Amino acid sequence: MDTESTYSGYSHYSGHSKKAHRQGSRDRHKSPRSKDGSRSEKSVTIQTPPAEPLLGNDASRAEEGQDDNWGETTTAITGTSEHSISQEDIARISKDLEDSVGLDCKRYLGLTVAAVLGLLVFLTPIAFILLPQILWRDDLEPCGTVCEGLFISVAFKLLILLIGTWALFFRQPKADLPRVFVFRALLLVLIFLFVFSYWLFYGVRILDSKDTNYQGIVQYAVSLVDALLFIHYLAIVLLELRQLQPMFTVKVVRSTDGESRYYSLGHLSIQRAALVVLENYYRDFTVYNPALLTASKSRAAKHMAGLKVYNVDGPGNNAAGQSRAMIAAAARRRDSSHNELYYEEADHERRVKKRRARLVVAVEEAFTHIKRLQAEEQQKAPGEMMDPREAAQAIFPSMARALQKYLRTTRQQQYHSMESILQHLSFCITNNMTPKAFLERYLNPGPTLQYDRDRWFSKQWTLVSEEAVTSGLQDGVVFVLKCLDFSLVVNVKKIPFIKLSEEFIDPKSHKFVLRLQSETSV
Repeated sequence: MDTESTYSGYSHYSGHSKKAHRQGSRDRHKSPRSKDGSRSEKSVTIQTPPAEPLLGNDASRAEEGQDDNWGETTTAITGTSEHSISQEDIARISKDLEDSVGLDCKRYLGLTVAAVLGLLVFLTPIAFILLPQILWRDDLEPCGTVCEGLFISVAFKLLILLIGTWALFFRQPKADLPRVFVFRALLLVLIFLFVFSYWLFYGVRILDSKDTNYQGIVQYAVSLVDALLFIHYLAIVLLELRQLQPMFTVKVVRSTDGESRYYSLGHLSIQRAALVVLENYYRDFTVYNPALLTASKSRAAKHMAGLKVYNVDGPGNNAAGQSRAMIAAAARRRDSSHNELYYEEADHERRVKKRRARLVVAVEEAFTHIKRLQAEEQQKAPGEMMDPREAAQAIFPSMARALQKYLRTTRQQQYHSMESILQHLSFCITNNMTPKAFLERYLNPGPTLQYDRDRWFSKQWTLVSEEAVTSGLQDGVVFVLKCLDFSLVVNVKKIPFIKLSEEFIDPKSHKFVLRLQSETSV
């Protein structure tokens, strides 16, 4: 009887598994878009890291069985897609291309407007001086010494304005912002209105009447240049000096691993504050490593698998007691998960220390061999000496195995290719650096800027904010910077007003009198 019930339960479970397998197959072949054309939330993006494997080609070994050979290639296995690229990827790429074209047009349009306006600004004073000489030169009064001195004044002021404009505005753009810079646009409008008003007055009062007072005309051009210099001072205050005084403290948290940093900012708009945060992110935050998050996910999946309960006797039999017992056993296993986490982390730390010690010894022996080769090459002819690249290729095999195991254990192998390691090794040999200087890049994960540009997982960011991105920072403002793999959550807090008070201390309060009595032993 027990055998028949067991067999029937197994048949029921097998049938359910086949149905689930067929349902999963149908789901995998469905289009990742819904009926209304929007992207489905279940679509999965599979991204292969661009780094080439360091050594070896045993890519099919599992992490649990062969930990030393982990990560020859990274493969993401999901339940919704089996392809290396999905329709969501194609839609995202096309959208990125459209956005990039729009941003380029907007950027070039702004540069064109600024260049035309700047050219108009510098040619206007010269035109004010030359037009009377061209149109009614015979009717002009002679230009005396004071007028000729104004020529020199205009020339030097225009030169100073040209240098200042080049230093303030002619810079390579660091980023494409979603909205225009309000203060920059305000300055452009102010300059346009200013030059337009000067041209309007010049056309009505000088060109129409053909004024013969040439010294007054030159003085009018000098006043225009002076006003342009004052506008340039205003631009320096608004664009550079206003944001120097710290007014806000922002906390930046990476959404995946929780790494955070604090920065002090001045009066900035939200989009420019986001730009400052991203510039500091590439410099201060350690490189994002998604491989370090797979351990916690696998542990959570294993614990969820321990909660599965199968009713072998069928729904008609009374097996409630057995089910409760199995649930209680699964709960006890779940409560003991902190022990598993403790021993797992302890074993990982032990393994990392072991790999690190082997790597340090291997690198020190390799550099000792380099010194021995250098001593031998000093006795050879100059044409027979090896260059640093050849020396790096000669000693690299002695440390390659230890470095390979250490990078796999610490989940860093996707960031360091063999070519980059050889370049770094030859650089250290050229500059006569020690083994510790060579190992600094691999023992401690560095910031994102330390790695090659093609290793960066995040190049295009999206700013998400409830407030307008052109509005200034305020206390309590929260905005998010999203990229493909993670996001940065930025929380803004205003620096509190600090009130200092002074308290006077009387110098006589530090003095005391020692009274001696005859009964004491002093």
